[in-house]
Amino acid sequence: MRSEKTLQTLTDIKRNVGLVRMFVQGMDYEDFAADVKTVYAVTRCLEIVSEASRRLPSDLKARHPHIPWNDVAGAGNVYRHDYEDILEPDLWDTIHLPLDSLETVVLEELARLTGRSD
Repeated sequence: MRSEKTLQTLTDIKRNVGLVRMFVQGMDYEDFAADVKTVYAVTRCLEIVSEASRRLPSDLKARHPHIPWNDVAGAGNVYRHDYEDILEPDLWDTIHLPLDSLETVVLEELARLTGRSD
């Protein structure tokens, strides 16, 4: 059961990272910051990624100590409760820096669980 739950959680993270990439495809920062719908959509995806990261088992997180798991989980609190503090530059930086590392880990762990590398 645990591996099924972990598989679903990793799939949720992968899906939302993919949505973020799709939403900002072809945009530069100025386009992104000016597009309220995209900012909201990206914020929601990052909120889901944050919440899903809380559901990952500790042994998985321990295999990837380079990921700041507490920061990933804590970001959701900002998105939900301190939304007025969310700045477009912070979202843009998250999309282009930490999200890459997290996506790599998610793909590795999905391959580990499924025996596939797609």
